[in-house]
Amino acid sequence: MLVSPSGPTRPERVARGIELLTGWGLRAVPAPHVYARQGYLAGTDALRAADLNTAFGDPAVRGVICTRGGYGAQRVVDAIDMAAVRRDPKVVAGFSDVTALQLALWRGARLAGVHGPGAAWRDARTPLASAESLHAALTSTAPVTVHAVEREDTFPVRTRGRAVGRLLGGNLCLVVASLGTPDMPDLTGAVLLLEDMQEPPYKVDRMLTQLRRAGALDGLAGVAVGQFTDCADGWTVGVADVLTERLGDLGVPVLGGLPIGHGPGQLSVPVGTRAVLDADAGTVTVDAAVR
Repeated sequence: MLVSPSGPTRPERVARGIELLTGWGLRAVPAPHVYARQGYLAGTDALRAADLNTAFGDPAVRGVICTRGGYGAQRVVDAIDMAAVRRDPKVVAGFSDVTALQLALWRGARLAGVHGPGAAWRDARTPLASAESLHAALTSTAPVTVHAVEREDTFPVRTRGRAVGRLLGGNLCLVVASLGTPDMPDLTGAVLLLEDMQEPPYKVDRMLTQLRRAGALDGLAGVAVGQFTDCADGWTVGVADVLTERLGDLGVPVLGGLPIGHGPGQLSVPVGTRAVLDADAGTVTVDAAVR
C-alpha cells in the first residue's frame, strides 16, 4: 500500500512509481488519503495516521511504501497501532522524514524497514540502478551490499576498520529530532546510518555535536555516511571536513561515500538488521529486511 505520512505528493510522480511496482509483479494500492493536502502536510494528522493503520491492519497488505518525505511523520507516530504492527509485520520503505516513522516502528515493534526512494518516482534522480536496488531490498532475502563511490562528496570521510552491528538511523535531522523522545534508539553496538540534504556544514556540525553531547554516540560500533546533498555554503570548511572532524575521533570505523540519501543514484538499504561495515574495503553489507 502506498501512503503519505509526511508531505503532500504529486500524483504524476506516484503514477510513475506505480508503473515501476506493477512491472515488478506487485499490486500497488494507494491508501485512501494518499493525495490529501493540508499546507505542507499530506492531509490532517488524523487522515495520515488512519492510512498507516489501515495498511498495518490489512492482512492483504504485505508492504508499505511511503510516497515521499517532507515533514509530518513525527506528528502521527504516537497514533500508530503498534499491536497491529507486531501481529502482522510488513516492510516499510521510504527515506528523509520517514526516518521518524521507521524509528518509531523499531521502538514499538522492532520492525525492520528499507531506507530507499519513495513511490513518488523521478527517473532523473533515481535511474535504473536505483530501481533495481529498491526492488532487491523489497523482495529478496539476499544481503544488500553498497559500495562507497568517489563521486559522492562524503567519499573522503573514512576511519579504517571493520564494524558489525545493527544498522539504525537514516536522516540526520530526524535522528537529532528524536533525541528526548521514546523513539531515539539505544545505539550501543549499532552501525549508525547518516545522510541529509540542504544543511550547511555548520548545521551538520551543530547536529553531530548535539548527538555527542547527549551521549547518543557512546558505544557505537561504526558509522555509515551516505549522501549529504547540496550542503555547501560560502565557507571554506566543507561538509566532508565537518563529518571527518566530528565522527573521526569516536574510535570506531567510519565509511563515507555511500550512495544512500537524497542524491542522484540513491540506493536502498535495510535498516534495523545486522550490518557489516568494512571501511578498508569501502563496503557496507546489510541483512535483508524481508524474510
